[in-house]
Amino acid sequence: MRQIFIAATLLAGTALPLHAQDTHYPLTLTNCGYEISFDAAPDSAVTIGQSATEILYSLGLAPKVSGTSVWFNPVLPEFAEVNAGIERLADNDPSFESVVAKKPGLVAVQYEWHVGPDGSVGTREMFHDIGIPTYILPADCDTKDNSTGGDGTRTGAFETASVYKGIRELAEIFDVQAQGAALVSDLQATEARAIARAKALDLPKDLSAVFWFSSPELQTDPYVAGRLGAPGYMMSKLGIENVIKSDEEWPTVGWESIARADPDVIVIAYMDRRRYPADDVDKKLEFLRSDPVASQMTAVREGRIVQMDAHAMSATMRSIYGLETLSDALSKMSFQ
Repeated sequence: MRQIFIAATLLAGTALPLHAQDTHYPLTLTNCGYEISFDAAPDSAVTIGQSATEILYSLGLAPKVSGTSVWFNPVLPEFAEVNAGIERLADNDPSFESVVAKKPGLVAVQYEWHVGPDGSVGTREMFHDIGIPTYILPADCDTKDNSTGGDGTRTGAFETASVYKGIRELAEIFDVQAQGAALVSDLQATEARAIARAKALDLPKDLSAVFWFSSPELQTDPYVAGRLGAPGYMMSKLGIENVIKSDEEWPTVGWESIARADPDVIVIAYMDRRRYPADDVDKKLEFLRSDPVASQMTAVREGRIVQMDAHAMSATMRSIYGLETLSDALSKMSFQ
């Protein structure tokens, strides 16, 4: 899979858009229905969620990050060295106490279920009551209802505009708006290239797919992508029908139902996380090729299985590169 490589000029802080403005403080923003204010740029940050970490790194803010948590895959390669010198509070959910102990000027969060009304790490009020502001990436709350439990339910289709909004707002909070504009421009160009490449292919008009993230157990119903999340965005942009019609972010659907829909393409997530047996991409492949039901699907028999970075399947900056991965894979497939 293609990785995200931020231009050297962005990281060096040169050749940036001249029209970007400085931030005027005090700054007040409404973030996921919660008002947050800053008298100055935060002097430090802790991240809860890999997407928040990589956005801050991409904005040139790694020196301000004092702790990270919630990792699915290795950090983007261009940040491997700097990331190695920053404390990882936890691979998964950090404790509230470990975050607070870093005395961050901001806690940047990927998922509302980590920091929200029923946050597994803590509520926004818990942080704000001790003077620590929190910022949740809009991709997890715009067009999404997280009160339904689990991974939430989309109330509208995910669009990359919410990713760009998060980048721009974090850039504004930290007074690095030129870096934010450059990063958004780079991602938009990648998005446009991937869509144009797919449109140039002679793909079947009724092409269909399913995205398999993981499963609690290999023999149980898998977590597959609903129609309105990041995988739904990829499919809609490339002219693919999602065989899963649920609005849930990651509903569980039986293999018998998926096999009856018989998707033309199966996209499976690879990740370093090992919370469930099916987190292992090799075990996913073994299951698909050996299970009496799954092995009979056309996509399995024809070898139309695409491996994708798990983080790209979430509503993140990497989703744009997931779009590119899928577009590239389709160009190498035959549907005759």
